[in-house]
Amino acid sequence: MEKLMIAGGDLLKGTVRVSGAKNSAVALIPATILADSPVTIEGLPDISDVEILKGLLEEIGGKVDLRNDDMTVDPSSMISMPLPNGKVKMLRASYYLMGAMLGRFKKAVIGLPGGCHLGPRPIDQHIKGFQALGASVTNEQGAIYLRADELRGARIYLDVVSVGATINIMLAAVRAKGRTIIENAAKEPEIIDVATLLTNMGANIKGAGTDIIRIDGVDSLHGCHHTIIPDRIEAGTYMIIGAAVGGGVLIDNVIPQHLESLIAKLREMGVRIESGDDQVFIERGPNPLKAVDIKTLVYPGFATDLQQPFTTLLTNATGSCVVTDTIYGARFKHIDELRRMNADIKVEGRTAIINGPVQLQGAKVKASDLRAGAALVIAGLMAEGITEVTGLEHIDRGYSHLVEKLTGLGATVWRESMTKEELEQLKST
Repeated sequence: MEKLMIAGGDLLKGTVRVSGAKNSAVALIPATILADSPVTIEGLPDISDVEILKGLLEEIGGKVDLRNDDMTVDPSSMISMPLPNGKVKMLRASYYLMGAMLGRFKKAVIGLPGGCHLGPRPIDQHIKGFQALGASVTNEQGAIYLRADELRGARIYLDVVSVGATINIMLAAVRAKGRTIIENAAKEPEIIDVATLLTNMGANIKGAGTDIIRIDGVDSLHGCHHTIIPDRIEAGTYMIIGAAVGGGVLIDNVIPQHLESLIAKLREMGVRIESGDDQVFIERGPNPLKAVDIKTLVYPGFATDLQQPFTTLLTNATGSCVVTDTIYGARFKHIDELRRMNADIKVEGRTAIINGPVQLQGAKVKASDLRAGAALVIAGLMAEGITEVTGLEHIDRGYSHLVEKLTGLGATVWRESMTKEELEQLKST
């Protein structure tokens, strides 16, 4: 086990290149199951979730070649093997295997999702969609059993806007008989990315990126080449770092339209931002940061995945800031750790009130989930002294080559092995 060491106080400058989107990758890779010939996905991030999915596809008989950031999957010899536990439990987005395997084999057994503990991640909307398409769904000993004689198109209204359910229903419906209409669909860029891959494979999908998606089922899908979109959450994290400790940071391989809500808030705080076609330049500027309030919403609103990193930045704003997370109620686990670092934050229900500016102090902190980890890394860069971050397995799920990218900007960041005593202490907390 390793810990991340951060010596704060450096002014960061230079260029950082954003990797492929984690939230796309975890859906694009299962989507390859639906094809009958090899699919190549280019530009995947080098993160643990991609490795876990590679192992799962191999477990069901797929041939997977992962070189650099490109993955080629030959799904022709895959079989509908149950995946009740093991690797599947390590993955928060394991449920995409349900839609893909149901779409191809008309049956699947998948263990319930693992990953970050952000409170309950209900899959009732996914199940509702599968049942509407003609599948029977049962929960037996912590695994979901899906079975269908055949899948038929249906009109499905999602009671809550859900990225996971929208993508999962798309995966199951592309090879169903007839037309499927998903109403109140999520509009995230990752949904458009998955729809683009499926369309390149021969699927007939209209309306991805709007709240009504129409899918006309086809008998078979073929292989193709697809380039993944850049990771808007990773890009947003580096934009926040640029706003916190940047003396001029250029973020490369980014789609600025995917981050309009964040860009608007940073400008409101007084941060200088210039955006081009696929780059964003960000500079802290000489003036104190102004206080702003944020409320997380479904896309194109402020992303819940950026709430935690943004909260760290707000500790440096002058005045009182209110952060409300309408998406995940349990997404304030980073707050106690920020308080250890001298942050002045109160939590009331789904709202955090941040008073600033304060000078954060280096401390020993623990990442409880992926984006909490990002928040603590930013805090370490802003703090006086040395910060030790444990729980790196969470950060490694979503940030590719974090140490190298930060070092490239001039940060003093390194990984160290934990001592036996530290490991014992960690187990007891």
